[in-house]
Amino acid sequence: MFYHFILPLHEYLSFLRLFQYITFRSAYAALTSLAIVLLFGGVVIRWLTYLRFKEEIRTLGPQSHQKKAGTPTMGGVLILGSVLISVLLWGNFNNLYVVLLVIVTVLAGALGFADDYIKSILKKKDGIPARLKFFMQCVIACVVVGVIYLFPSNSKEATTLYVPFINKAIIDLSWWWIIFAILVIVGSSNAVNLTDGLDGLAIGTVTIVVGVLAVMSYVTGHQPIAQYLRIPYIPQAAELTVFLSALGGAGLGFLWFNSNPASVFMGDTGSLALGGIIGTVAIMIKKEIFLFIVGGIFVIEALSVIIQVGSYKLRKKRVFKMAPIHHHFELSGVPEQKVVVRMWIVGIILAILGLSSLKIL
Repeated sequence: MFYHFILPLHEYLSFLRLFQYITFRSAYAALTSLAIVLLFGGVVIRWLTYLRFKEEIRTLGPQSHQKKAGTPTMGGVLILGSVLISVLLWGNFNNLYVVLLVIVTVLAGALGFADDYIKSILKKKDGIPARLKFFMQCVIACVVVGVIYLFPSNSKEATTLYVPFINKAIIDLSWWWIIFAILVIVGSSNAVNLTDGLDGLAIGTVTIVVGVLAVMSYVTGHQPIAQYLRIPYIPQAAELTVFLSALGGAGLGFLWFNSNPASVFMGDTGSLALGGIIGTVAIMIKKEIFLFIVGGIFVIEALSVIIQVGSYKLRKKRVFKMAPIHHHFELSGVPEQKVVVRMWIVGIILAILGLSSLKIL
């Protein structure tokens, strides 16, 4: 809104030129979403409590989690709402990629909201049937990937695949890229959803990954820097920094309420949307494989579930005491807070490793 309505006034007030700079709008997008979450977090939590959107705790999990029963869930509305308001104020809606991210946020958030509603209000603990949820995720991903495929920001890079530490495309996937990109978005969405099991774990890790993707989006959309780093230049990518900064600010604000002991959980409303956003950004800026590194915590959590289910079906034996793996650590005697902080540390290490891939070769 500011970009479209205030920037044109710079002819009369020269300092309004600031609104054309992505760095300026990104900083204030982060501060805006952070302020919204901190100012309205308490109100939203009380509202969710009044509406009885409460978390149901599984009896099979760590017994220490039973005390969390009744904690308000669906806090994702606070995260997503603050991001959308901030982006509306500071974003450039002439940018197709920003519009697509808004669509992903709304659709994936709505899917998660429906799932949370069925669990909390209708008392159906499984929520939306798994196959239906997966189908809906695929539909959302198809819409996004289809638009990117048909209207690429850089037609030369649309279907190519890059690997970190190698500064050139290794293969052109052609139309197979569509299937690959859909799997990246859906897989990322579900991986974040699986990670959301301990106070502060998912939102803290998401914020770390978002910070890295914000840096990568900016350098990818800045032609001189992209050429210097020998990474693909994607003209519309830089504006994604504003969206990701808003998400980073909202994530920090939500952590204020979600840190142990959590006053609110994000629920599927938040986790499905946040994962979808991360996966979408990765394919937009040609960092699909890069995401496997910086989002390594999400990959590990998802793999632990796949390994556990596969092992039990094939051998009738479990590899972990409980999956996802963060519950395995808890049942092994590691306190919840220590599991979370250690995973954050691993996440930061992976983020540094990912950023170190720039300008290596």
